[in-house]
Amino acid sequence: MFKAWCYVFISLLFLFHKGVTAFAQDQAKADSLVKVYESGVFQDELFLLYEIAISQTNPDDILHYANLLIDKASSWGTEETYLVNGYLQRGNGYKLQGKYSEALEAYFHAVELAQRYKIEDRVGVLFISIGDTYSTLKNYETADNYYEQGIQAIRNSNDSLRLATALLNDGDRYFYTEEFPKAMLRLEEAKSIFSNLNYEIGFAYALGNLGMVYSQLQKYQQAKENLNQAIQILYSKEDYYPISVYYLYLSKINLNENDFENAFINAQKSLNLAEKYHLMKETTDASQMLFELHNQFGDRDSALFYHLKYIAARDSVRNLQAVEEIAEKAKNFEVNQKQMELNLANQKYRNQKIMIFSTAIALIFIGILAGILYRNNSFIRKTNRIIENERSKSDHLLKNILPEETVNELKEFGKVNAKRFDAVSVMFTDFKNFTSNAEHLAPEDLVKSLDYYFSYFDQIVEKYKLEKIKTLGDSYMCASGLPFPQEDHAERIVLAAMEMFKFVEKAKQIEEEKRIRFDMRIGISSGPVVAGIVGSKKFAYDIWGDTVNCASRMEYYSGIGKINITEYTYELIKDKFLFSDRGEIYVKNKGKMKMYFVEGMVDSEHSEVEVSSRESE
Repeated sequence: MFKAWCYVFISLLFLFHKGVTAFAQDQAKADSLVKVYESGVFQDELFLLYEIAISQTNPDDILHYANLLIDKASSWGTEETYLVNGYLQRGNGYKLQGKYSEALEAYFHAVELAQRYKIEDRVGVLFISIGDTYSTLKNYETADNYYEQGIQAIRNSNDSLRLATALLNDGDRYFYTEEFPKAMLRLEEAKSIFSNLNYEIGFAYALGNLGMVYSQLQKYQQAKENLNQAIQILYSKEDYYPISVYYLYLSKINLNENDFENAFINAQKSLNLAEKYHLMKETTDASQMLFELHNQFGDRDSALFYHLKYIAARDSVRNLQAVEEIAEKAKNFEVNQKQMELNLANQKYRNQKIMIFSTAIALIFIGILAGILYRNNSFIRKTNRIIENERSKSDHLLKNILPEETVNELKEFGKVNAKRFDAVSVMFTDFKNFTSNAEHLAPEDLVKSLDYYFSYFDQIVEKYKLEKIKTLGDSYMCASGLPFPQEDHAERIVLAAMEMFKFVEKAKQIEEEKRIRFDMRIGISSGPVVAGIVGSKKFAYDIWGDTVNCASRMEYYSGIGKINITEYTYELIKDKFLFSDRGEIYVKNKGKMKMYFVEGMVDSEHSEVEVSSRESE
């Protein structure tokens, strides 16, 4: 009975697909189709994978099924249309994740395949998707070119649903260039088509985007009606990406109407959805809105929290390496397109001249062609040099984020395996009364103060060949003895800690109105750790183990202006520094631990020379 039902269900979907060739996201439909696929009972696997991919609302799920579709279509070798559709959906998934470089790469590849296999009905849709991506990046001139080509191609095909989708995206573009009358014309036409087709999710998008236009025109009642109706429909379809955007616009409207309670509620709803579904641009916008709201009401701690969240999300979206990759891929695509057009034109011209003109005219043409090819080769060589320079810049940026050995492993194998280091020293720093000091400064000035100290700490870490791990609020974490082992790892990290104290004390003597003068304490522990990369969307090098936990405890039980170390660290450096024995102190979850304060060096001149010589090596 179940098998028979599955065959009927898929057959009906196939018939419907023949009549309507484009779909929007519908999570309820996606969940039903996934159950069919997992049952293994279906007639057309590629069609089913395509339907699942276009119905998903979660970017990760879109990418998963798009990649499955690409793999299956590639292995079969005769399913070019599904291969093109697979790359189109891969681009859609990456775009929702905010990975615009990867999205453009997928779209451009899909265009090349569609042109190669003469699948003309896909080219218009792909140009709209490319234009939409450039519009998101605020490159409106390039976006305008692709939108116009895409809409013209779709109008010629008489496909109402695709035309409505293209008009919807073009209206979005006019919205962001503040051409609101044009935006309303496009969106009203799209809404009318979606309504005639009884296509709820497209109708919801058109409603919501019209609500955004009304909000910019300060027609707040019409805006709220449109936005709330769109949200209600989209919730029933489990399509959360636009809901996050529409909640943010409701929050802005609430703020303009002095409805502060709903402004906070709608901004928080927008952020919750954006973070849950990894929507980086929406995370950036919602965090900024919450920062402004909390700052306006004098809640400095909450304002700082959302300001830091905003900075992190903004940097992820604006990542320089991604921008360079986008420029490189766009450049390659344009060069390939122009080269293809030039080759076709030259071929046609040459054939005509061979038939009409004499040998002398043909020789002149060959000379001209040779000159064109020479200039074209020069252009290609120049372009390749530019690409190589940009690649070098990207590699340099990556090496500033991760250890060089880790970067090389990541580039070679695409992943990094965790490694154990048996002899490492770990340091934590902490500023006294950070929270109370923060209340007297604006969030921007507080971040600027932290940057002042941490930037100098970075120089000290580089001087003693340590590895910066991360900053946690007002805490700075680094390690010695990795990624390359060092016999004197404990000595180096203690010398670095002493130099950090010197800088903090020196900074107190410099008068600057908007910078905090901190007191600091430091904790150090030595022993084994495990190191590796965490995260799949934004890499971070980190370390784990009891040694890390002990270093954190040493910092907690340290004193102002003091370097507190464990007994094991003391045994490694006891001949080179002066100490005060603190005896055994009870530590939460660790029991009693012996601790020592570092009071100075036994022979400071000798120690400085020894470290300097090791640095030169």
